[in-house]
Amino acid sequence: MDMILASRNQKKIKELNAILSASIPDIRILSLDDIGFEGDIEENGTTFEENALIKARTAMAAGDNRYPAVADDSGLSVDVLGGAPGVYSARYAGGHGNDEANNQLLLKTLENTPDEKRTAQFVSVIACVFPDGRKILVRGEAKGLILREYRGEGGFGYDPLFLYLPENEGEPYNKTFSEMTSEEKNIISHRGRAIRKLAVELSNQVNHRGNT
Repeated sequence: MDMILASRNQKKIKELNAILSASIPDIRILSLDDIGFEGDIEENGTTFEENALIKARTAMAAGDNRYPAVADDSGLSVDVLGGAPGVYSARYAGGHGNDEANNQLLLKTLENTPDEKRTAQFVSVIACVFPDGRKILVRGEAKGLILREYRGEGGFGYDPLFLYLPENEGEPYNKTFSEMTSEEKNIISHRGRAIRKLAVELSNQVNHRGNT
């Protein structure tokens, strides 16, 4: 089974392939480069769901509607800011992907917010669309607090400010996403959780169609 991922990120491709292949052994993930798609996909939705669907449908069309396509849209949602920066997380400070500027703007915006009100969650929504019109939408979240200063050297984006709040026994405690190992982060991250939900939904659909 071939499936397009609306990305050129080899790490995302590897991660998706590893998780999905556990339940769908014959799956093969194609990138935008593999199908000859050039340029960028315009993400003009106002929600994570809209943007994920836009990217997935664009990728499927670029593959001449021969293969299902999957895409994710992720970001940071701060409760006291009404969910901002949300879908604008990567360009919160204006430019795209300027992590330092985005983090500094977030710190400035929250400087008078008491610690107990600095709750937030990383969100990842994954959309999977099929040539016959079916679609799957799954959402993964990781809850935490926004710190007042950076902690950790790893990760990217808002990771050094995001203190994860464990939900289950044995999860990383008192660590920002930047302080976690890649193995720790993959287990509890919003994207990891969303991909595992997708694996279940996709496996159910594939097995159901195979039995009809």
